[in-house]
Amino acid sequence: MANVITYGTFDFFHEGHRNILRRAKEIAGKDGRLFVGVTSENYDRERGKLNVCQDLQTRMRQVQDSGFADEVFVEEYEGQKIEDMRRYSIDKFVIGDDWAGKYDYLGEWCEVVYLPRTKGVSSTGIRNDSTRLLHGGIVGSGRIAGRFVVESRFVSGVVFDAVFNPRKSSADNFAANHGLKGSFDDFDKMLGEVDLVYVATPHVNHAEYVRCALKAGKHVLCEKPLTLSAQEAKELYALAEKNGVVLQEALKTAFAPGFKHLVNLAKGGLIGQIRQVRATFTKLMTDKTLREFDKAQGGGAVSELLSYVLCPTIKLLGRQIDPRKVDFNLIKDEECEVETFASGMIKYDGATALLTVGLTAKDEGCLSIAGTKGYIWVPSPWWKTEYFEIRNDMGQPTRRFFFLFAGDGLRYELAEFVKRISMGVDNKTWSSEDSIESLRIIEFIR
Repeated sequence: MANVITYGTFDFFHEGHRNILRRAKEIAGKDGRLFVGVTSENYDRERGKLNVCQDLQTRMRQVQDSGFADEVFVEEYEGQKIEDMRRYSIDKFVIGDDWAGKYDYLGEWCEVVYLPRTKGVSSTGIRNDSTRLLHGGIVGSGRIAGRFVVESRFVSGVVFDAVFNPRKSSADNFAANHGLKGSFDDFDKMLGEVDLVYVATPHVNHAEYVRCALKAGKHVLCEKPLTLSAQEAKELYALAEKNGVVLQEALKTAFAPGFKHLVNLAKGGLIGQIRQVRATFTKLMTDKTLREFDKAQGGGAVSELLSYVLCPTIKLLGRQIDPRKVDFNLIKDEECEVETFASGMIKYDGATALLTVGLTAKDEGCLSIAGTKGYIWVPSPWWKTEYFEIRNDMGQPTRRFFFLFAGDGLRYELAEFVKRISMGVDNKTWSSEDSIESLRIIEFIR
């Protein structure tokens, strides 16, 4: 017998939720009690949980109707868990093992138990619902794919429960490490099990997998750059439209709340007419065995990082870029035969973009937007826009803006992707036209 407590959003109540409540109740025992905290809308937003569709009352009722909870209450703020431990005389705190280690600090107040999460989610009773859960598969099992799985669990309405890699052992290991129910070395078979795919392979393979998925009628979220050819990108976007599915390039900065607000303010004339965008994104990478340094995998600073600095350029100065007014200096690494540093200028009528990217040399990673009435300054790392200032020399006070950039930021691109699928939301944030223009410049510079 024990007093047990657990927490969750419980949006789209499904078999995974039911299983963790059932196991928590079993731990409580016949004479014990299970307390369940359901997160409020405000707390979900604060902790970076996106696209929660059901209201709080509905989510609480679903937990109560499961028959496992003895008491259901609202979790409203960070730090509440410790107070709840004392209030309910809790013996054990139970949570899924995808949070392993995060709540060890609660061990001072009770025993912390991490339960293996349910692999995949049963679609029984969901697939016929107009707001059914979307099932996704991941193409590739590298570094960013692992980060994406973690981020995807903060987006309501979608679950990724399958992974593909032509090397079955790699897919199996990835699935085991991330609690996915399906691992495939046959891409067509995985497509038969999912509604959408996230493509996270080396750049040179993007187009092949995107095209195959679109032809199968699957929605596709593809890591940037979508392709290494603007013409190929045009063809893929046209294919998506023809087949009635969503294709979106996964450029996380474009979808971050802070960056979107910055663009709206700048385009709204707050700093007057924009004369210059200056953006830098550089890294210090020493392991040249990584794909970023592999010419055969489309490596190099331009293909890896230029999408980021082109994002504010295109959103603020426009898409009509004349290649004759693009001037870049590329520094190549003779050992790996890819450019490791690139800097240059794009000239517009009445404005200029100064852009720098690098893999083996470091510069201050800030974004500065010059206007005729002042300027916007975003400190490093500006591509994870959490804070920016609007400054001027006319005696007006500096205006400061703060925003949440949760986790690795991949959740923002996924949240918009899911909205486009589920609600038919038009994509103005990073449109196909924006994407194609970015790829046209990347291709030209390479």
